[in-house]
Amino acid sequence: METWRIVATVALAVAGLPLTLAIMAKSRDRVNDSGRVAIVGTVTATALVVVAVLTLTVLPGVVTWSLVAAVVAAVGVMMLAS
Repeated sequence: METWRIVATVALAVAGLPLTLAIMAKSRDRVNDSGRVAIVGTVTATALVVVAVLTLTVLPGVVTWSLVAAVVAAVGVMMLAS
């Protein structure tokens, strides 16, 4: 496995965890139902794991780094907005 794939996956995971928590917090603010917040967290974490596995295995470099940049940008925007 190439080193850049591992670095990209770690960067995606490091940026994806706060993104998952921020999405769960936004959901809690809007819904006030812990069951739905748990579902939102599960769906977000599952999507993050699927993207991480695809990053490690089959996605080309441009797509991989574009996804990492998009997740980092989303985290930045959500943290600045809250």
